[in-house]
Amino acid sequence: MKLTEAAYAVLSSGEPCDKVRLTYDYARMWRDGEISAIGNTRPPDRPARPAKPQLCSPADMPKRSTGGGKRRVNLVHAIAHIELNAIDLAWDAVARFADLDLPKAFFDDWVQVAEDEARHFEMLEKRLNALDARYGDQPAHDGLWEAALKTADDVLARLSLVPMVLEARGVDTTPATVHRLRANGDDATADIMRQIGDEEVDHVAAGVRWFEYICALQGLDPVPTFKALVAKHFKGQLKPPFNVAARTQAGMHRDYYEDHTRSGGET
Repeated sequence: MKLTEAAYAVLSSGEPCDKVRLTYDYARMWRDGEISAIGNTRPPDRPARPAKPQLCSPADMPKRSTGGGKRRVNLVHAIAHIELNAIDLAWDAVARFADLDLPKAFFDDWVQVAEDEARHFEMLEKRLNALDARYGDQPAHDGLWEAALKTADDVLARLSLVPMVLEARGVDTTPATVHRLRANGDDATADIMRQIGDEEVDHVAAGVRWFEYICALQGLDPVPTFKALVAKHFKGQLKPPFNVAARTQAGMHRDYYEDHTRSGGET
């Protein structure tokens, strides 16, 4: 088996348990050298999905309950859905950009990201079960895969939009989420969210590293290139507060978003 064939297999698996299991298996095989060739299998336009949850556009998502227990389930379900999508986004990057003659380390990084996201989904699914809920109980938005489709033909656009905008935003918001959960006595969910937030910093770092590497290959200035791609592909503005310490740890220096820090706070 080649790595892009493994990516295609994960993307074609609709059931979350299969997607997680295959991700663990193929990540181990890649690390151990049982899979060594990249291959050229193209990914499907859309990954397979389970029958539930019902997928909606972000604008059509129903309003969520504001009760304490329901609010917690809503949060965990929403993050679980993001993490399931993130498994596919990582594998899609492996297969979609396999023809760019990038170093093996590029594929090492995105296989590792896929494995991390699979573990995150598994932790959140178990937490949902402990809260007497199941993944798929609630509608979920399809916005992440819309981002993948918009950037399918441009590796720099994909890197800017997914790890450097969407995952970086998760890094920004997680500390406040963890604080609220602990204030409400939910240390179990808070611990999961803290671990996810810590590991997402590495994902942002991978995005920045490969964005800057490919910009250098193409003779592009990374910061204005990033800002132009965000303006083209991202609806709305990058908004503070920014987790400056975590972004700096990820190698995302303030020039990437400094225009926005002047208009608000930071953490």
